[in-house]
Amino acid sequence: MDYPAPVQNLIAQIAKLPGIGKRSAERVALHLLKSKPDLSRQLAQAILETKSKIRNCSRCGSYTEADPCEICQGARRDQTVICVVEGPNDILSLEKTGSFTGVYHALMGRISPLNGIGPENLRIAALVERVRQEKPTEVIIALGGEVESDATAHYIGEQLQPLGVTVTRIGLGLPAGSALEAADEVTLANALAGRRQL
Repeated sequence: MDYPAPVQNLIAQIAKLPGIGKRSAERVALHLLKSKPDLSRQLAQAILETKSKIRNCSRCGSYTEADPCEICQGARRDQTVICVVEGPNDILSLEKTGSFTGVYHALMGRISPLNGIGPENLRIAALVERVRQEKPTEVIIALGGEVESDATAHYIGEQLQPLGVTVTRIGLGLPAGSALEAADEVTLANALAGRRQL
């Protein structure tokens, strides 16, 4: 005995979402089934509205209703510094810090040959063209410390070097409040390489 076909389909669709396994999907589906119809309607409406109104900014790639986005249009933003990130969610993470006042460029991924993702699948050519046209003074590469991120950062550096722009990389290393003994060798090496003067 199993759930009726529509419930099985709902569980299967919810389970396709990242971070949600079959058991969690089942709980969500059953919750929706037990709840008032308004909840399901509002959830469906919110999904449809988001999909119809939100797009990626043509300049930086951030999520936006207007194109270009608020950040790209911001009069107080330093247009001479571009921060390169993997995706729109990284833009939001950096914005929450309140410490960056430049503009962004989301690559929409990172180079990963094992997954069939090469430079041509990312917004790297758009970044090179943007640097050519806008002539920023600095491009900050704010990618993680994984092998694919390192390869992507290196590739971008090679592409931008002939354009004469300063290319920097964010410091990678120890999280705040952690002890040296808890860090692995790669993290410690990155922390040493990313050191700065006090």
